[in-house]
Amino acid sequence: MKFMLMIVEPRGQRDTRSEDEGRALYAEMVAFGQGLAARGQLLASESLRPDSHGVRIQRRGEQASLIDGPFAEAREMVGGFYLIECASRDEALEIAQACPAARFATVEVRECAPCYVK
Repeated sequence: MKFMLMIVEPRGQRDTRSEDEGRALYAEMVAFGQGLAARGQLLASESLRPDSHGVRIQRRGEQASLIDGPFAEAREMVGGFYLIECASRDEALEIAQACPAARFATVEVRECAPCYVK
C-alpha cells in the first residue's frame, strides 16, 4: 500500500530559524528518508519551497485563474512529503510518528487511491 506523509507546517515558521538550525532539521529529514530507503519503503520525498513561491490554478469551464502565493487564507502550508510503501495503515502511522517533522509540524498520513475511491 502506498501512503503520502505530508509535512504541514505553520506558515512563517521557517523564518524563525537560523540557517544553521534549518540545515540541521533538513539533515534530520534527509537521514529519516535514507532510513526508509534502506528498508525499501521510500518511493519519493521532497522538501518544498514556502507557499510564497507557489501558484494555485483553478479551471472553471474554459477559463483558468492563477493565484500567486502566499495564500492569505492559509495558516499552514505543505512543506514537503514522503511517499512510502508499507503493508498497512498502522505501519504508515508508526513511520509518521517517527518522522522528525512531527516535532515542529503536523505529519498528515493519506493512503494513495484513485479519486473515485471513497
